[in-house]
Amino acid sequence: MGNILLGLIPALGWGVQPLILQKIGGKTTNQQMGMAMGAFLFSLGVLIFHQPETWSFKLIAASFICGFVWSLGQITQIKSFHLIGVSTAMPISTGMQLIGVTLVGIFYFHEWTGKMDYIYGISAIVVIIIGVFLTAFQENKETANDGKNMKQGIIVLLISTVGQVLYNVIPRVADINGWDAVVPQSIGMILGSMLCSQFFADEPNLFGKKSFQNILAGIAFAVANITIMLSNAANGVALGFTLSQMNVLVSTIGGLLFLKESKTSQEMKLTIGGLLLIAAGGILIGLTK
Repeated sequence: MGNILLGLIPALGWGVQPLILQKIGGKTTNQQMGMAMGAFLFSLGVLIFHQPETWSFKLIAASFICGFVWSLGQITQIKSFHLIGVSTAMPISTGMQLIGVTLVGIFYFHEWTGKMDYIYGISAIVVIIIGVFLTAFQENKETANDGKNMKQGIIVLLISTVGQVLYNVIPRVADINGWDAVVPQSIGMILGSMLCSQFFADEPNLFGKKSFQNILAGIAFAVANITIMLSNAANGVALGFTLSQMNVLVSTIGGLLFLKESKTSQEMKLTIGGLLLIAAGGILIGLTK
C-alpha cells in the first residue's frame, strides 16, 4: 500500500502544478520563470544529499539540454492554459505526450518486441486519440473567439509536446542517472526559460513578484520529478508510469472545481469520457513497459 501511495505523489505533484500556476496568476513568463526557479532551488536541496560520482561532460551537457528543451515544452503548455484553460489543455497535452513518448519507444528504443506489446500499444494509441478529441470538443465554437483560441491552443500544445517528449527521452538516450542530472538540468531550465520568455512577452518581467510566488509550482513539479524515480524503483516502471499519468485527472477536475472553468453539459460529459479513455490508454501503455 505504501508503494502505491508513493506512486501517486508524482500524479498529485504534476496535477496540482497547473492549478497553482493559474491560481497565483501572472504573465506566462512569470509562471514559467517561477517554475524554473522552484525546480532550481529544489535541485540544490537534492545536491546536499546526492552528488554524482563524476561530473562528466556527457552528464552536464545532456542534462543541460534536457532542461533547456523542457523550458520550451513548459512555457508553451502554460500558454495553452491561458488560451483554452487547464481542464481542456491538460488532457490534450497528456494524450499527445503519451503518444509521442510511445512512438519514440517503438521506433528508437524498439520497446515493443512481442505480439501483446503491439496489441496493447496500438489499442492505447487509438484510445488516447479518441479521448483527446472528446476533451477538445467545443459546443459553441463561435462564442468569444473560442474556436480561434482552440486552434492556437492545439498549435502551442504540439510545440509543447516536442519539448516534453525530448525532456523525457534525452536522459535515456544519453544513459544518465536522473538523480545525477537534477542540478545541470535545472540550470538549463533557468537559462532556457529566460530565452524562451523573450518570444512570449515584450516585457517578460522575469523576476517580478508573480515569478517568485510561482516558485511553489516549480517545487510541486520537482517533487513529482524526484518521486517518479523512487516510484519506478519501488513499483517497477510499468506501474510507476501508469500511476503518474493519473495527474491528468487531478488537473482537469481541479480546473473545473477550483479554477471554475466552465463547460456546457455536453462538453462536461465528453470531457469525463475523454479523461477515462486517456487514463485507460495510459494503463495500456504501462502494460507494454
